[in-house]
Parts: sequence; structure tokens; C-alpha cells
Amino acid sequence: RYFLVGSNPAETKYRVLKIDRTEPKDLVIIDDKHVYTQQEVRELLGRLDLGNRTKIGQKGSSGLSRAVSAFGVVGFVRFLEGYYIVLITKRRKMADIGGHAIYKIEDTNMIYIPNDSVRVTHPDEARYLRIFQNVDLSSNFYFSYSYDLSHSLQYNLTVLRMPLETLKTETTQTRQESFDIFEDEGLSTQGGSGIFGICSKPYEKYVWNGKLLEAVKNTVHRDWLLYIIHGFCGQSKLLIYGRPIYVTLIARRSSKFAGTRFLKRGANCEGDVANEVETEQILYDASVMSFSAGSYSSYVQVRGSVPLYWSQDISTMMPKPPITLDQADPFAHVAALHFDQMLQRFGSPIIILNLVKEREKRKHERILSEELVAAVTYLNQFLPPEHTIIYIPWDMAKYTKSKLCNVLDRLNVIAESVVKKTGFFVNRPDSYCSILRPDEKWNELGGCVVSTGRLQTGVLRTNCVDCLDRTNTAQFMVGKCALAYQLYSLGLIDKPNLQFDTDAVRLFEELYEDHGDTLSLQYGGSQLVHRVKTYRKIAPWTQHSKDIMQTLSRYYSNAFSDADRQDSINLFLGVFKPTEGKPHLWELPTDFYLHHRNTLSLSQTRRSYTYWWTTGVLKHLPLPFDEVTCAENRRKLTVKKFHKYEEEIDIHNEFFRPYELSSFDETFCLAMTNSTRDFMPKNVGIDPSPFTVRKPDETGKSVLGNKSNREETVLQRKTAASAPPPPSEEAVSSSSEDDSGTDKEDEGAVSQRSTPVKVTDTGDNTKITENVVQSTKDVYGVNLSDVPSEDDLTVYTRFVQLGQSQHKQDKSSQQFCSKHHLDRVINLIPISSFSQDNIYEVQPPRADRKSIEIFHAHIQAGRGNMQPLGKDDFLMYREYIRNRYL
Repeated sequence: RYFLVGSNPAETKYRVLKIDRTEPKDLVIIDDKHVYTQQEVRELLGRLDLGNRTKIGQKGSSGLSRAVSAFGVVGFVRFLEGYYIVLITKRRKMADIGGHAIYKIEDTNMIYIPNDSVRVTHPDEARYLRIFQNVDLSSNFYFSYSYDLSHSLQYNLTVLRMPLETLKTETTQTRQESFDIFEDEGLSTQGGSGIFGICSKPYEKYVWNGKLLEAVKNTVHRDWLLYIIHGFCGQSKLLIYGRPIYVTLIARRSSKFAGTRFLKRGANCEGDVANEVETEQILYDASVMSFSAGSYSSYVQVRGSVPLYWSQDISTMMPKPPITLDQADPFAHVAALHFDQMLQRFGSPIIILNLVKEREKRKHERILSEELVAAVTYLNQFLPPEHTIIYIPWDMAKYTKSKLCNVLDRLNVIAESVVKKTGFFVNRPDSYCSILRPDEKWNELGGCVVSTGRLQTGVLRTNCVDCLDRTNTAQFMVGKCALAYQLYSLGLIDKPNLQFDTDAVRLFEELYEDHGDTLSLQYGGSQLVHRVKTYRKIAPWTQHSKDIMQTLSRYYSNAFSDADRQDSINLFLGVFKPTEGKPHLWELPTDFYLHHRNTLSLSQTRRSYTYWWTTGVLKHLPLPFDEVTCAENRRKLTVKKFHKYEEEIDIHNEFFRPYELSSFDETFCLAMTNSTRDFMPKNVGIDPSPFTVRKPDETGKSVLGNKSNREETVLQRKTAASAPPPPSEEAVSSSSEDDSGTDKEDEGAVSQRSTPVKVTDTGDNTKITENVVQSTKDVYGVNLSDVPSEDDLTVYTRFVQLGQSQHKQDKSSQQFCSKHHLDRVINLIPISSFSQDNIYEVQPPRADRKSIEIFHAHIQAGRGNMQPLGKDDFLMYREYIRNRYL
């Protein structure tokens, strides 16, 4: 047997899974449903070790050996032989949201469960294993133990605000159905000291290991189930005069109809589109950590392929294969399914920003625009006018080529109108300063205003053909506009407007470029070709050669390696399941029927062509149906009652880890990208505000124009989010981390965007020297006179004499001071001295005898004179050792 022992972060509560290894093809897992203490687990493992030794009393060959230490279970998978278990052996902390840590998987381990004695070998097992491992789990897969990454922050915090009466009724039902008899032990007698906790079902579309956990989902406790997402996660710190504001970007890639660039286009028969990614930017004040007391804001937008049946034939080996519409869809059946999903999750209005080309010599991209317009027009005629789908076509490529038009200015106008329609989420009411000084743009803001703040209703859906380069720039501009509103709502800026070349926007732009590069690598096989600086037309000339290299890399990946990657994704997501007697994965001519279920069996129910939305969705619009309190949504929630002193809800211990030894230099919040350290100019006297516009050569990292130098200094900064840690760290850690899990959260920065090394040649030395020597007006803001006045000198002398008298100088040194000066010093009255008839009169605190003895003992201990320990001291120390280690 394998014994899987799991613990909470403090290692005070344990659960045990027993995995049977005698079954050659079946998975037999036993959850004993008991919560162990540390002492009980040691006793259990000790008895197992003793009982499984070959000879009684033999200590040389242990009956129980540790196979691997891990941070979580990804799932269980079977090909043609027995089951494998996939474990996370290395992790790295990437972000922190309200004290909830988000980790990136750094390394995994696959262990074959059945014993060699019962193993039934199959010749194709090794090939399936190799295909499965082609999905690199150490590349942009994320998980969290306590935060639901598959849902947005708005959903997670809206669920927490459910009425208490609803929770109480749900708790009674959950307790009756619960299979863990120890969960509610001791809670019912505590009276009003209980706290309700809510656990929601994950949103299946964005969970990538759902099929891997399917075999054990109904047999093990929910604490064993660790759901992972794929996409991007990055976090940076925006310091506003020392106040820490965390800017987080989370991208969730859909696991439905997932695949690579030319092999997955359009939509499948269920309304799931290719390259669908939900991007959420979260802003919160990190000085207050709690979800209930802190200030949190988020904005969500979506990218995805055009929701039609279309594809591109790559057998011609052309860089841009022709676009073909595979099926006629006059009633927009696929688009209806897709927009119905969006109405349920986001509410209304759904805004489509279509960036494909409108005017072409040879009809290529325009085919998609014409079909999409027809589909949206058809669907809108059945929706109420206030909830119709808004369609915005804009040929971004044409505007880019024009010398008269500024692309980003036009995008900024679109972004303003979009954010005004959808609004954004914030968990606190409008600040008093915005009521005193109302802004015109703020009063026109859409969304839903509730007593606890604001809700985002509706979403922007951006697409071009690939949903990579143009889409990322458009999403950045909309995100920048939303960021200004978020900062304004938290009372951090006086107007909801952010300008380019400020530290805040530079930090946000770098986050979005990392985000775009990562998503582009996953879907297209290369980094972004056109960046924000390309559309601002400030990119250096060396960027053109890099763009050509990225284009060639993307073409090579699409032509030669995408097919293998597609097979791996199909196997990992459970779209294809190996079966004896049926064709193997590599023998299939196409995977079309795997992703289109209607090719295998006809659906028994036919959806209406006019009432194309799910029942109940329209009734709650503009609010999203998934966030409304109703019986259907309550069934997705699991409610549990905790005692208020339980460790599971002690966020202070969870976040600060007082039982662990911490090094401040390696703490996550100090290692993450920082606007003051990494973006603010280092010149003395510069305005430290991150909202001040800087010159192009004023930045903390390097000269903005010389981006090529920066990229040469730090090789492939953009792909650092998916790269392993630096070789030096890996070499040091590998010697002591053979099989043990290694928590890498302290070894790297949040999104591993390493600070570039500033390389300066001798020609720059004179320029640097000139900048250092500045006038007193630039440094202090005032012109200092040559000679201070006599009164100022007298005040300064008294200040110096006061400082000297505090340090109890020798009498010999005091003789040098004149009697006149000493009288001045002695007669000084401290500011905190009040007469007895003053209302501010205070009495100095009096220390009792016990306190004085403790203080004297402390002083003596500092000098090396230790007092002998008494009987009480020995008893206290023995109790501490017993509780902590035994």
C-alpha cells in the first residue's frame, strides 16, 4: 500500500489516504475520515513501520519508507495499464490576495501505483506516458489552497455576503449529509461562537485537472482536491508615498476546446471557443489584509476566437492559410450557446470589440466580420433593447499603418466608453473625497451600485484572428482605463485618469506584456510580435529584427510542433481516453469528433432558435445569473461551521507563519516587483509619486528607449514567468532536494521579472556625475543663504548642547563648556512637561517589584550572569517540548 499523509500549513492536523497497490487496473483509495493530531500520526506510522518489517525487532530494513514529499495532488491518470498519481513536488509563490497565497507549480512527479508483481505490461504504455508528460506542468499552472482561482474576485466576495439565515439552513442539511463524523465535533455546544465558512464549486471551464480528479472526487474528503488553472499570474507592488497597493493580473485559460493556433479555431458545438482566456486585474490596499475590512477592486475582460464554425488548412504550408467556414449556421446556434454562457457568468451588456481587418484586396479576415455581424444582428432581435449585445468593429491594422491616426488615442476612447458601460467591482462604498469633489466621468459610470460598493455587470470580449498581438494591446488600454477608475474608487488619485510614462503605467504595461507573451507562447508558439510600444511608435529600430525572429519562431512552431502539443493537451484534459481494441491517439486522422460531441450522437433536446438563452438568465439581468442568490446557485455551495479559534480561519497564522523562521531578505512581499525600486528614477529630489509623468530617460530600470540593451542584459525577461529559476539557485538546491518537496516561494520574485543589470560604458560616466551634483534649490526646494543668522546659530548650538547632555559625558569634557551655555541647557523645559494644574498633567507609570526583578534579571543575563532555573521554569519548558515536538 501507499499511505498519503496530508497536513495543514501549521502541521497540527493530518488526514491519511490508503492506496491499494494490489489492483493491476483499478484505483482503490480508502479515506479513513479521521482528523489526526501530530502525535497520533506519528504513532500510526510507527505501528505501520513496526508491523511491516520482515522480522520482529529488526531495525535495519524499515517496513515503511518515505517515497516522496509533495505539496498537493494534481490527480490520477490511467492509460492502458494501471493508475499513476501526479504530485506537486516544487512550488513558487506568485501572488497574494487577502492573505491567500497563489502558487505556481515548479515541478511534478508521476508515480506508478500498482506493484511490479501484479503489473500487466502493454507495449504502447510508454508512448502514452511520454505524450502525457509533454504537457509541461511546470509551465504556467497555478493553484491555491484557500482561494478559488477558477472564479473572479467579485464572485468570491459576493458569495461571502450571502444572508446568514440562508447559511444556517444550508448548514443543517450539510451536517446530515456529511460523511466526516469528526468535522462538527464540539461546535454545537459553543453557542454563538461559531463562524460560517463557504466553499463554492469551481467553475469547470477554467479547471485543467478536473478529469484527473474525477476518479476520486466522490470518495475522498474535499480538502484533498486541489484544482489548478492554466494561464498567467503576476503581481507587482505600487508604492504611493509608502502605501503599498498590490496590482495583480490573473489569466485563466479555458480547458474546453483547448489547443494550439491553427488546429483550434472558432467554436465547437457546445459554444466553447478556441483560445478563450479570462483576464482579471485585481487592485487592493496591502496595508489591510482582510477581505471584510480591506479595500479590494477588480475588473474582468475576455478574449476568444470568433464564435463560428471556421478553420484554416495548414497543409499548404503558407504563413497565412485561407480562412474557410466549415458549416452554415443561419440561426447562429453556436454563437447563441457562447453568448448564453457569457450572460450567465458576466451579466449584460456583452460588448464585442472586433479588431479584424475590414478592407482587404483579397477577402480573408473580412469573412469572419461579415458572419459575426450577421450572427449578432440575428441574436439581438430577441433580446430586450437594454440588454442587447453591443458590437464595435475597428480595423486596428489599418489605423496602425496610417501616419495621421494615433492608434492608442482611438483605443482610449473605446476603453472609456466600455468601462462606463460595464463598471467594475469594488467592495466598499464611494469614498467621502469623491462625494466632496465629484468627477463628471465618475457619475456616468455603469455597473450596479449596491450598499457594499459596486459590481461589474457585463464584460468586454475582444478578438482579432489569433487573439494575440492586437488583442493584448487593446486589453492593455482597457485595463489601463479601468485601473484609473479603481485607483480613484480607493481614494488614491483625485481624477480617474492615468497618463503614459508614469511609474504606475510602466509597471502595469510590463505586467501586461508578460501576460501577453505567456499566453502567446501557449497558443501561438512564440512571444508577442507587436507590443504596446510598437503601436505607440516609440519602439527602437532593433525591435524590427526581433519581430521577424518571433514571426519565424511562430511559423516553425505552427508547422512542426503544434500537432504533438495538441495530442498532449487532448490526452491531459481527458478529451481522448486510451481504450483496448480502439485506434490509438497517434492513429487518428483528426480530433474533430473528439471536440464535437454531436458528431457521435444526436442531442435529444433541441434548443429554441428564438429563446436562445437559459431559463432565468433574463430575469436577473444586468446581474450575472451565477452570482444571484437562488436555489440553483445555493446547491453549488458547501457551508461549514467553524469555531472562532480554529486554525483554518486564523488568517494571521496562515499568512505570517509565526511558527517558522523567516528571513526578511527573502520574504515574498519584499522580493516582488516594486514601483519605487524598479521604475522610479534614482535622482535626488524627484517627485516620488508614481503618477508623475517621467521623461523617457527617467526610469529606475534603464533607458526606456534602449529596450534592446535591457533585453540583452536580462535574457528573455518576458518568458521568465514560465522559465525555471536561475541555474545557480537550482544547483544549490538540487543537492538537498532529491525527493523532498521544496517550497520555492522565497527564492524568486513574484512573476520572476528579474531586475535588469544596468550596463554603462565609460562614455556615460560624465553624464552621471553631472546629474549627481545639483543645486540646493533642486535638492531642498529653497535657496540656502551663505551665512545662517545669529538666531539660527543660537538655536542650533542649544540643540547640540542638549544632545551632548543626554549622553552623560565625563566631567572632564563638560569643563570645556562655558558656564553660560550650561545654564541654558539645564534650564531647558521639555515639551512634555506640564504643571500640576494643567489638564494634560500625567503621572509616570510605576513598576511593581516583580517587574523590576525581571528587568534586573534581564540586564544581568545580558552581561552573562545567568540566574539558576527554578522548578516552575523546568515544568514550563517540559510542557512546551511535549506540545511542540512529541
